[in-house]
Amino acid sequence: MGPSELRQRIPDPKVLLSLEPEELAGVLLPILRKATVSNQGRVSAYNFCNELNQYQEVYPRQFVSAIELVIMEAWNWMLNNGLLAPAPTSQGDWVFLTRAAEKLQSPEDFEMFRKGTLLSPKLLHPRIAELAWPTFIRGKYDTAVFEAFKEVEVAVRTACGYDAKIIGVPLMRKAFHQDDGPLTDKSLPEAERQALSDLFAGSIGSYKNPTSHRTVQIDDSSEAGEMLILASHLRRIVDARSNS
Repeated sequence: MGPSELRQRIPDPKVLLSLEPEELAGVLLPILRKATVSNQGRVSAYNFCNELNQYQEVYPRQFVSAIELVIMEAWNWMLNNGLLAPAPTSQGDWVFLTRAAEKLQSPEDFEMFRKGTLLSPKLLHPRIAELAWPTFIRGKYDTAVFEAFKEVEVAVRTACGYDAKIIGVPLMRKAFHQDDGPLTDKSLPEAERQALSDLFAGSIGSYKNPTSHRTVQIDDSSEAGEMLILASHLRRIVDARSNS
């Protein structure tokens, strides 16, 4: 069933070989879901690829070796991203579809998941990763963005020793005031000091305050990821200014 359905979905072997692992994974996942139904909830990479070598040709023989390699690249991508996991009490390469995989019931679901994998937590400030990453990978992007910029706000307030009543844009303007802000760098030109104050105030006003005052829907994982990276950049600036 598996390779034959793959052939139905992608008849041209050259097109199949041109796909990136994550692109092919999106095609393979629903095929593997069907295969597990008749096989005690498990599927084997060896068995799947071996069907390409049966007497009845699926793809032309000259393409089979290369196709097996790209299938295994996609298979490995799914393992690394938590969509497949080794099946318990099974020998060999048997795997099952994880709970995360079962949530991806449509091409749109998979595309959102794929975009989310493009952001590595290694790119984020450790505190941003700790607070916002678990929410981000669950697809709750608006909450993740709020948590990230809230952490920036808390870090600025803590670094300056301000009262908890000072929040949001006023907090940023006070902390990075171009003349006497505790976190301003007076060795920089005045225009740059003002620009950094604007950056912090604008970021908190645009990305933290709206999500705390009203319902804001962020549906694009790429956009949310960019916001988390911005929050991480701001958080690192606070660290540098606090330690200088």
